[in-house]
Amino acid sequence: MEAQQKLKALLDQLNTVVVGKPSQVRDCVACLLAGGHLLIEDVPGVGKTTLAHALARSFGLHFSRVQFTADLMPSDLSGVSVYERGKEAFVFHPGPVFAQVLLADEINRASPKTQSALLEAMEEKQVTVEGATRVLPSPFFVIATQNPHDQLGTFALPESQLDRFLMRISLGYPDRAAERELLAGDDRRGMVEAMRGTLTPQDLQALQQQVLQVHAAGALLNYLQDLIAATRSGRWFLQGLSPRAGIAVIRAAKAQAMISGRDYVAPDDVQAILPQTIAHRLIPVGDAGRGPTEQVRAMMEAVPLP
Repeated sequence: MEAQQKLKALLDQLNTVVVGKPSQVRDCVACLLAGGHLLIEDVPGVGKTTLAHALARSFGLHFSRVQFTADLMPSDLSGVSVYERGKEAFVFHPGPVFAQVLLADEINRASPKTQSALLEAMEEKQVTVEGATRVLPSPFFVIATQNPHDQLGTFALPESQLDRFLMRISLGYPDRAAERELLAGDDRRGMVEAMRGTLTPQDLQALQQQVLQVHAAGALLNYLQDLIAATRSGRWFLQGLSPRAGIAVIRAAKAQAMISGRDYVAPDDVQAILPQTIAHRLIPVGDAGRGPTEQVRAMMEAVPLP
């Protein structure tokens, strides 16, 4: 019950800053509870960076923000060793990646070389600088924002990097009532700066352990395997999901179930998080005429429930 109260307070606080997007906020919280990295994709100005800042503050985590640009170098993320005359030795100066939350703003405006510098950090929770391996803080999350690929000055993220993100969400434009609240209300940046952490890092780690204890019945796992098999059938997508993607889906579904106050995963939990968890990993067949998210929803309707 205490966990439910903390999660409700967390969601309420986030929804006061990011108005009119309760389902997207819920997805973000589920992603971090499942221990995954989050990708927020949309046009500029709809609140991607505000949401990322608010998530980091609400979870009580130390965060750093990097504005990705075309001239950003990998060492700008990981850090460099500088010779200090007083010590007569090279001293390592850690980069912004050494934080519990790295806000990678407009990640697809950086070159592929810099994008790939995040791969080791996201997967192994460590970075290798000048031959030395350095462990990142725990917990460690990347919350990245990206602009649509058809905008000027963007580089598409490679499939290997997209696969490292547990979820990809899109905020979209607010409805009329939410936009009126934004126009008449306080400055969002000031609201984020004034936020206090609803959780502590210790609370977060305890909740992540509770997520692992959420039960997934055999029939539910059969349903998930049916969905994974459908992605590999060639009817819907060019290539199917990897086992890693299947593990990501069940982790996200468990987090979704816990937010709903249940200690077991229901098919509704899988359906609620499936498009956000797998659409960015898949390419629809050429004659589909639908985007990845719409294709995932069409596939879900074709796979029978347990």
